[in-house]
Amino acid sequence: MLLESQRSVLLVVDVQKRLAPAIAGGESLLDRISTLLKAAAELDVPILATEQYSKGLGTTVEPLAGLLPTGSVVEKIHFNAANEPGFVERVRGLDRPQIVVTGTEAHVCVLQTTLGLRAAGFDCFLVADAVGSRDPENRHVAMERMRANGVEIVTSEMVMFEWLRRGSTPAFKRVLPLIR
Repeated sequence: MLLESQRSVLLVVDVQKRLAPAIAGGESLLDRISTLLKAAAELDVPILATEQYSKGLGTTVEPLAGLLPTGSVVEKIHFNAANEPGFVERVRGLDRPQIVVTGTEAHVCVLQTTLGLRAAGFDCFLVADAVGSRDPENRHVAMERMRANGVEIVTSEMVMFEWLRRGSTPAFKRVLPLIR
């Protein structure tokens, strides 16, 4: 099953000011998510982001916050965003069955949200180089658990090239500098 830009949503889970500095490989993670946000914007892929209790954990970090479309951030209290009132309905309203998931922490909110979206009938794709946890072992086990539950594990480049489908197009020429 390949990703298609016109069937996808990019979801950024809880990359927030008070948590992000503690994430293993955090700088690389932010770079990958930033690149995916730029590619999604170029290819008209809708973007959603969640923030877990922003009063305590802060809002989405820069530079990611500056790349989020107006109105794309969903405040939540549940670790599983699918349990947040109105969230699944909002995703369904986009009429796109493929959810490309990035963010933190892989073993808590990313895991629970991804499995919640799978249970709601969405095809979920976890971007391995754009998810993180404070402890790399927690990230690893979370990825294995999601894979065992039907989540496709992909990389940011896989996502972008699948969204693009082919070279020599105007979209390819706009996105290629993000990949290099």
